Amino acid sequence: MKINIIKENNIEIAVINNNEILITDVQSALDFMATIWYDTGCDRIVLNKSAICEEFFDLKTKLAGDVLQKFINYHMKIAIVGDFSTYTSKSLKDFIYESNNGKDIFFLSDEKKAIEKLSLV
Repeated sequence: MKINIIKENNIEIAVINNNEILITDVQSALDFMATIWYDTGCDRIVLNKSAICEEFFDLKTKLAGDVLQKFINYHMKIAIVGDFSTYTSKSLKDFIYESNNGKDIFFLSDEKKAIEKLSLV
């Protein structure tokens, strides 16, 4: 896992570049958050959706809710970057819409938008 730290509006954001799946369950999400915090001190993260298992995007599994609740509990903001248009689930589209209107979790199309969003909240 390669971590780049971007400073935008005086806020440090960890941008993760990785070729393998990092988040597969709640424990791996907790381990991921701990690693980012320990290695960088950043509480804002940009992560490509390819680093998250596909089950996350099937809301029936409840994995997305369980994992993202941990980010909220530990006061870490995350922007998940990728193409979400391939998903046809109305409930997932609604979930993404609601998340993007919040202040902690975002689903965005590119890294530039993610950094911009995380540096404003």
